[in-house]
Amino acid sequence: MDKIIIKNLKVFSYHGVFAEEKREGQFFYVTAELYFNMRKAGLSDSLADTLNYDEAAHVIYNVMTEEKYDLIEAAAENVAASLLLKFDILHKVKIRIDKPDAPVDLTFDSMSVEIERKKHTAYLSIGSNMGDREGYLNFAVDQLGKDEYIRVTEVSDFIETEPYGPVEQPNFMNAALKIETLYEPDELLSVVNDIEHEAGRKRIVHWGPRTLDIDILLYDDCVINTERLTIPHKEMAKREFVLKPMSEIAPYVIHPVLGKDMQELLSELDTEE
Repeated sequence: MDKIIIKNLKVFSYHGVFAEEKREGQFFYVTAELYFNMRKAGLSDSLADTLNYDEAAHVIYNVMTEEKYDLIEAAAENVAASLLLKFDILHKVKIRIDKPDAPVDLTFDSMSVEIERKKHTAYLSIGSNMGDREGYLNFAVDQLGKDEYIRVTEVSDFIETEPYGPVEQPNFMNAALKIETLYEPDELLSVVNDIEHEAGRKRIVHWGPRTLDIDILLYDDCVINTERLTIPHKEMAKREFVLKPMSEIAPYVIHPVLGKDMQELLSELDTEE
């Protein structure tokens, strides 16, 4: 992918575990690789179609100077997040911070950290069958949108569906969301669980009624199977209340295990019924 490189931006700041580092400060050098598609800018020759590297350099400088970090790992993490949040055009960043005066009693050029961070695309299913169902779904969308590390980019229509499973209960209202996020999968799971908790969700009866249910359906093209998290969601291909709204907002997104898009999966489900 195309990239702009800001190499060895020199910054004097006060990062380090030791008191003298916080007190006396030292020079750091930051290199940033900023990944995005430059095709439009190359054809238009317009600054409006690219990333202003002067602005990007000042973002880096401000992050490095406005706070004091014990670890340059933390400084790098905040530089990466600030750049990705500031510039919509950015897809990925690689950040390297060199610390040439690190307090190590050996001969070396520099102690460094390098990280790579990117924006991720995830799809979520939301559902409610207690109380103000539409209100709970709107609450989920609003709370996700308030998180600085999440941008809700698409919301399907709300649909009413019959409950899934053996428990007798009221009909659900369901929807699907597309989000852009800086969170890793486990972090995103914690965020959606917190939102469920704020809505009064209690995990008492499996497949039972709930004020708000938020499931991570897809995360990029990742396949994850841990004790805490399974992506793609293991039941999504069997559930019309998932596939119908997904077919509305992401009809051609491919299920990374089954190799079929959302429309195909919904069509197969309709045929089985």
